[in-house]
Amino acid sequence: MAEKRPKKIRKEVKKPKLSTKMHKPNAVKKITGHPSLQGKPVGQCPPLGLESLRVKDTQLRASSYKRRGLGPHRGRLNIQSGLEDGDIYDGAWCAQYEDKKQWLEVDALRPTRFTGVILQGRSSIWSWNFVETFKVQFSNDTLVWKSAMNGSEEAIFQGNQDTETPVLALFNESSTVARYIRINPQTWHENGTVCLRAEVLGCKLPDPNNIYAWQQTEQSSHDKLDFRHHNYKEMRKLMKSVTEDCPDITRIYSIGKSHMGLKMYVMEISDNPGKHELGEPEFRYVAGMHGNEVLGRELLLNLMQYICQEYKQGDQRIVRLVKETRIHLLPSMNPDGYEMAYKKGSELAGWALGRYSYEGIDMNHNFADLNKVMWDAIEYDFQNNDKSKLINHYIPIPEYYTSEDAFVALETRAVINWMQNIPFVLSANLHGGELVVTYPFDRTEDWAPRDDTPTPDNSFFRWLATVYASTNQAMSNPDRRPCHNENFQRYNNIINGANWHTVPGSMNDFSYLHTNCFDVTVELSCDKFPHASELPTEWMNNRESLLVYMEQVHRGIKGVVRDKDTEAGIADAVIKVDDIDHHVRSVADGDYWRLLNPGEYEVTASAEGYNPSTRRCQVMYDHYPTVCDFRLTKTPRQRLKEMLAKGIKPPKDLQIRLRQLRLRKLRASTKTINRRRAAASRRVRSLGS
Repeated sequence: MAEKRPKKIRKEVKKPKLSTKMHKPNAVKKITGHPSLQGKPVGQCPPLGLESLRVKDTQLRASSYKRRGLGPHRGRLNIQSGLEDGDIYDGAWCAQYEDKKQWLEVDALRPTRFTGVILQGRSSIWSWNFVETFKVQFSNDTLVWKSAMNGSEEAIFQGNQDTETPVLALFNESSTVARYIRINPQTWHENGTVCLRAEVLGCKLPDPNNIYAWQQTEQSSHDKLDFRHHNYKEMRKLMKSVTEDCPDITRIYSIGKSHMGLKMYVMEISDNPGKHELGEPEFRYVAGMHGNEVLGRELLLNLMQYICQEYKQGDQRIVRLVKETRIHLLPSMNPDGYEMAYKKGSELAGWALGRYSYEGIDMNHNFADLNKVMWDAIEYDFQNNDKSKLINHYIPIPEYYTSEDAFVALETRAVINWMQNIPFVLSANLHGGELVVTYPFDRTEDWAPRDDTPTPDNSFFRWLATVYASTNQAMSNPDRRPCHNENFQRYNNIINGANWHTVPGSMNDFSYLHTNCFDVTVELSCDKFPHASELPTEWMNNRESLLVYMEQVHRGIKGVVRDKDTEAGIADAVIKVDDIDHHVRSVADGDYWRLLNPGEYEVTASAEGYNPSTRRCQVMYDHYPTVCDFRLTKTPRQRLKEMLAKGIKPPKDLQIRLRQLRLRKLRASTKTINRRRAAASRRVRSLGS
């Protein structure tokens, strides 16, 4: 006989008395009681870490749950479900029964002063579930529970009115010290069921008896950096302070303004700021494309400070990096979006607030879709058996995209102009919300939702992604759990972007197809907006990765393409590596960089008006590039053209050489014409017979 389930709680129940408003109050109470917390405001305690996964699955229990995919381990703030309900990666904890006895329990592992909870409904495109009111209980042993009180009555807190907006409930009394906390739903959406995602705020108390020493201590940083969230004014102030501390190696410049007029500041770090040095590669980090994915912003601000400090102290690794590389750090590509998320705060901004530009543009889809241009040209070549003039690099931007009416963000236009002005060699685009490194292409060729779509440089892109992922302490942790609905550990924490989800108009693809630069996306953390208390740990997770990834700009080959007669550098010379169908070009002074894995390569340099030159270049396993210079000789036609332009009579040897070339061309064209005539004659005879 099937067990009889309790009846569903209807909304006609008597409206409960609310204990506090569900937003951060202007005035907060001072905590009394434990001496270590005297004067600390209620609600200012950090999150325990349900969202950031510092709270382990084993610390979460529930009265019941519908199935594994809706278990207590899924009751984490901002956790995202898959496209289909019913798998193991669903979007909330959901109780099996619909009654007031259901609860989600968090074990803080040690005595903690709980100051509040934050609730969301279930993440799902197929269902609409959220808790409207709830109680909270505390315990030290899970046997005896004490409720949060509102005077002499049990406090009933107001929950959600939709599935996504985070709602904060603060406790208004001091007696909340315990090890365990339970969230006990009382009413829920009338047409839904008991489902929630949560975060718990709490200050862990000192352990005078050292009885919790067995617990793993959290990693922190000994680096003296400004670990906090910086709004626009604070970011600008911090960047200025770095230039004042290290004026010889830093420079601040702006690449443009956001829709709301905020400048997009870049920190340049180099031993000769403001100048491109011959043979020195240009590197960039870009953060904050999505304004609510804030960790990259803070990491780049940390990186500026760290490089400055270590350079002054003579750290040879940093000194070498600064002297041999021109580094550009853009901490906030979407400053308008960041300001929106910052005003709400790290736990209340939700999953999407601030993601888009002020105009509502997702800049991760806003670059020119050059993939389509390339694939259309390849298809044309195949059908017409004719090589297109549109080659595999420096693909021009379509005219429709450059018009003023095109729906292109000011911020995107500024970044494209930046890319065109500086010959970047390597870049990474810092995002948040997952732990994985993705590499191009980001768009599938046939518009499938996901499909492995590699570039001709797939092996090197995989190397780049692996370099970051394998040195990142969070990604490379074999015991970590998946963030949301994908287990990237089975791919060693790297994946082809299009094989995750197709993204037309991505920065990575545009960078690869329109410039010389190789670009990957780094998803830095499960939590898009980590609490300030987690920033030191996140810095330590990423410090080595940020440095070792920059060092990869020195892999492969580099050199200068010069005119053999004048020794002047040749700009826009095409550098072709056999068996890799993607070229790069030399820049204004003739220098070039070609990122490659170790091996031996046949490399050809060619330029308009010059005879091409080919040589073999060996790439070693060292952290230094192989130097492969080229000296090109002008073609006879080019020499003649230049002489005639200067009014100089060509020498006899050049005239003879040109005459020989004309005769050779005439013979070849005559031979072709004769073949066509013979073929036509044969067709006529066959038709006549």
